[in-house]
Amino acid sequence: MPNKCKPASVDLLADQLKGLLKRYDTNNDGKLSKDELKAAFKTLGSRIPGWRAGWAIHHADANDDGYISEDEMEELVKYAMKLGFQMH
Repeated sequence: MPNKCKPASVDLLADQLKGLLKRYDTNNDGKLSKDELKAAFKTLGSRIPGWRAGWAIHHADANDDGYISEDEMEELVKYAMKLGFQMH
């Protein structure tokens, strides 16, 4: 039976991406605003970081407060990885 576990490199990449995204919490309120996400996506190489940030919030903001909290961070990381964003 094939092993259905994710390779360790995927988990490492997700942890690194999560760490990078968290560094953009510039006001240290424990959540990411659209402007903070815009700066993060710009660093990750997005050509349209404002648009990407808006869609990231739409995708990962489970409680619809307009921010990505620690509880929603995993969905944000999944979204970014699905789009191919990664550490450089």
